[in-house]
Amino acid sequence: MQRAATSVRSGPDIPALQAGILAGDRRSLARAITLAESTRADHQEQSAALLAAILPHAGKAVRIGITGTPGVGKSTFIEAFGKYLTGQGLRVAVLAVDPSSARSGGSILGDKTRMEELVRDPNAFIRPSPAGRTLGGVARRTREAMLLVEAAGFDVVLVETVGVGQSETTVADMVDMFMLLLAPGGGDDLQGIKRGIMELADLVVVNKADGDLLKVARLAKGDYAAALRLMRPRSPLWHPQVMLASAVQRTGIADIWQAIQAYRAALEPAGEWERRRADQALAWMWRELSDGLVDELRADSTVAARLPRMEAEVRVGRVTPTAAARRLLAAFLGLRGDGNRPT
Repeated sequence: MQRAATSVRSGPDIPALQAGILAGDRRSLARAITLAESTRADHQEQSAALLAAILPHAGKAVRIGITGTPGVGKSTFIEAFGKYLTGQGLRVAVLAVDPSSARSGGSILGDKTRMEELVRDPNAFIRPSPAGRTLGGVARRTREAMLLVEAAGFDVVLVETVGVGQSETTVADMVDMFMLLLAPGGGDDLQGIKRGIMELADLVVVNKADGDLLKVARLAKGDYAAALRLMRPRSPLWHPQVMLASAVQRTGIADIWQAIQAYRAALEPAGEWERRRADQALAWMWRELSDGLVDELRADSTVAARLPRMEAEVRVGRVTPTAAARRLLAAFLGLRGDGNRPT
């Protein structure tokens, strides 16, 4: 199998890397994701060229975002779900976004030990990435990684997020289905779940529905279903379902996969499946524009020279954040104090 050659001067051999990915070579896939995650300008250019080359081969997988309350057992569920899917002859990629260290920016969990069984499965690929400063617990380059694993022939992409947090909309805007895992706590737990996250869910799964918790889980299912009936579904073609599962006993997993297939069967004939993906692609473009402009602004020498003073004045309340931001933007854009460009 053709390997992606690298050179200190020229960087990765993009055609060789492309060939390796399309052939399903895991090493090439891992290198490509590492390249996409790099913040170096030359690496970003090389990654853009690679993504353009593999784009026609991507887009065929089912993309599922999975989030949940702390302690709900996301990793255990994903392993059980992934093993079920590979048992059905499907290839599964898991993009597991780990919490990041506030000091180093690196992944706290750092490895794949949370899914020891799935990581040994030849039909599964697990890639942990630090979330960094990105809102919603999704690495900035998760979208690129998703395209790369699809081009490598994976049928299902599972995006695991850090957890219920500040911007789960980010997750919902990059996947076909958004799955929310909840513990069998019922009404009490509803108080700690943001309404917006419930409204984003296409499927709610009450995990740990086994043993002494089975009765509690059934009651919780009714509570969550009642809550969902008070919310407007994301699509008129699909009303979110609440299902029971036990990742430990691996029960309810097959039913969840059937529900996902029913969801696709409901949206695809009406064209909503593709419309959502088109909207997601546009949202991705605007997010890249926003992130890119911020990066350019931070790197600008004029802004860098004025930034410490502006930050100091904002800290002591001498200048409002709005005024400081406008002055820095004016400096970045080369504008005079009146908002016009110098003649």
